[in-house]
Amino acid sequence: MRRDPALQSFVDALLAAYAEVIPGAEAADSLERITAALASPGTRRERAGGRLPVCAHLDAALGVEPGRPSLRRLVEAFRGIEPDLEWVRRASHDETASENFADGHANAMILGPAGLENRRDIWIGVSLLAPHVRYTDHSHAPEETYLVLSPGEFRQGGGDWFEPGVGGSFHNTPHIVHAMRSGEAPLFAFWSLWVDPAA
Repeated sequence: MRRDPALQSFVDALLAAYAEVIPGAEAADSLERITAALASPGTRRERAGGRLPVCAHLDAALGVEPGRPSLRRLVEAFRGIEPDLEWVRRASHDETASENFADGHANAMILGPAGLENRRDIWIGVSLLAPHVRYTDHSHAPEETYLVLSPGEFRQGGGDWFEPGVGGSFHNTPHIVHAMRSGEAPLFAFWSLWVDPAA
């Protein structure tokens, strides 16, 4: 089985961009497992993509000057697959989310359950927030490494909010409560989760 060329270009660009900013040993181990898994393509999803109204902010989010050639390649590769993505709202949220959360965010799975490449071992996707949106606190069993391509702040556990910056990266350990919020500009970030088959 061969991966669609546009999707393979995205995978190659994403891994190259991550490799420049790996935020520590845990992230390095996770990304190594993800890279090994990606050597075997999954089944291509055969249904049309679709945008939500918040995707009107996508061009502004992708228009931030990333500074590094690897990030420019990643943005272009993402643009090549974005029309096929199915953008969705998070199914649930709590009082930690801003009042405009429901219509102010969208997520898209690129590789993973119901993604362009349907698979269970890894989840790679993207989140988009309109300006002045606070994502709900949430947690999950798989560990996760973010790659951020816009301004915006993140929080882990009970810690302070921090801004990775354009091209910044950080790692979420399994089950840690985390969230993100945008300021004046939309927030755009990739996330890559390793799903431990033994868990």
